[in-house]
Amino acid sequence: MKRLVFLAMMLAALPVMAQQAPVNSPLLDHLAGKWLLQGTVGKQAVTHDFDAEWVLQHHYLRFREVSREKNDKGEPQYEATVFIGWNEKTKQYACAWLDVYGGASPESIGVAAPKDNNLTFVFKDEHGETSFTNTFLYDPQSNTWENRLDNVVKGEAKPFARFKLTKQ
Repeated sequence: MKRLVFLAMMLAALPVMAQQAPVNSPLLDHLAGKWLLQGTVGKQAVTHDFDAEWVLQHHYLRFREVSREKNDKGEPQYEATVFIGWNEKTKQYACAWLDVYGGASPESIGVAAPKDNNLTFVFKDEHGETSFTNTFLYDPQSNTWENRLDNVVKGEAKPFARFKLTKQ
């Protein structure tokens, strides 16, 4: 009986959390689906498979990006799983970027202000300085995406990778 009373007290002490409405994003809806991602990382040409779908009751768009290039173990050279969601309080998109490089840190979380056909995720280092940007640009005429990744050094963007995504 004491355990039941304790459990009831613990549950009553938990803050009541209102569930946020599912994400309504026509822009992210365009990113859902299977894509071929082709471009360059540095000067090296790469091809990745990119598969995006709504998950967790339409609260997150999850995409999985897997390179067709293999490492010396026969595994994909690059692989990432990314979750993009909407923060109603800040009115911003947020993404958690998890990839083969590991080391989840505050730099694994990026935020983007909503813009027409453009999502620029900004990633900050441990000092709060912008260290990386990842910009997704949607072209509604061709139903393609451009993906620009830049290292930011002393406030200056330096190209890291450039990709085009075409629907499969």
